[in-house]
Amino acid sequence: MNATWVKQYVPAHAAGRTFAFTALVDSVGTGLYLAGSAIFFVRTIGLTSAQVGVGLAVAGCAGLLATVPLGAVGDRYGARRTLVLLQLWRAVCFTALAFVNGPVAFVAVSVMLGAAEAAVPPLTQAVVASTTQDGDRVRTLAIVRTVRNVGFSLGALSAVPLLATDSVWTYRAIVLGDAVTFVLAAGMLARIRLIRRIEPERATSVLRTVRGFRDWRYLRLAGLNGVLSLHMTILSVGIPLWTIQSTEAPAGAVPVTVIVNTVLAVVLQVPFSRLAETLDGSRRALRLAGLALGGCCVALAAAGRAGPWTATALLLGATVLMTLGELWQAVGSWELSYRYAPEDLRGTYLSVFSLGPALQEICGPLLITAGAIKAGPYGWGVLGVVLCLTGAVSARVSAPKARPVPTSGGA
Repeated sequence: MNATWVKQYVPAHAAGRTFAFTALVDSVGTGLYLAGSAIFFVRTIGLTSAQVGVGLAVAGCAGLLATVPLGAVGDRYGARRTLVLLQLWRAVCFTALAFVNGPVAFVAVSVMLGAAEAAVPPLTQAVVASTTQDGDRVRTLAIVRTVRNVGFSLGALSAVPLLATDSVWTYRAIVLGDAVTFVLAAGMLARIRLIRRIEPERATSVLRTVRGFRDWRYLRLAGLNGVLSLHMTILSVGIPLWTIQSTEAPAGAVPVTVIVNTVLAVVLQVPFSRLAETLDGSRRALRLAGLALGGCCVALAAAGRAGPWTATALLLGATVLMTLGELWQAVGSWELSYRYAPEDLRGTYLSVFSLGPALQEICGPLLITAGAIKAGPYGWGVLGVVLCLTGAVSARVSAPKARPVPTSGGA
């Protein structure tokens, strides 16, 4: 294996390497938990499927409401400090979750956990920005994302022998194991050295900061990014349901699409990050994301009118295009969301930006199922046009006034 090829997957600075290892520890625990969470909810806590759904929905709403205020807290008290405290808060919540009993306690813990979970990604981006040089920022985020994908898979595989025991205490051990990873992550984050440091803005209250957000251009960009984030629902909901309901492809094609997506994302995320190291490159990445996602929808539409073998090939082609769109959307959105965020309000701005994908997770499944799938090939065609236009408009929205980012300061 070429040493230069391997080197591009290693952050250039010690802080980036620590962050990548932190992401690995965090994601292994999360993958372990996600693999067994549904069984844990039913067999250990004693919930019904409906109660699980309600609890997770309420937790999602709590996260949506708490993201921006917690981002503002990061601006006032420091993004790294806030992120460390959130990791410890997650550890406390998961420890409590391991021993809850009944739906009321489950919802209460889920709400507290959901609030913290939603705020972690934007604050993570803010901390990475304050611990890496400008030229290494997007690449470090790409490495972190790649490591997280690997960690999720390792965690899920680790859960297989544990789940085979079908024991209440095994399920609790899985949840407690996730809690331990958050404590470890908090400890490593606390040791990372900041290269950008600013004085927290204590003159403005968190509530006033949230209420005073009036950057409509940034809000438009966040909304458009949410539309491009539909690739998440296309993979998890659209392709599986379309495959088994509306194509002649075998059901076995569905797990293959997931494998193709995972492998391509792990291998290509870091190389793709080079495109978005500049402002113009990040705009180009969003345009390419729209085109790739539009092509994915066209391939899915064609699969609905093809024979078994052709439909399978089209589904795999759609998955490849969807993955390319996912990678371009990720790197483009990372750079633009950072560039247009004032340094002293970066946590708030990045948290606002994260609302786009969060709203997509709520609205996306309904849009895909009741819209694209129900309307058939024409529905996918319309969605493809929308995604192409969204990519083009995203680049234009970001064009008028790039907000300068100072070279000194920090989170």
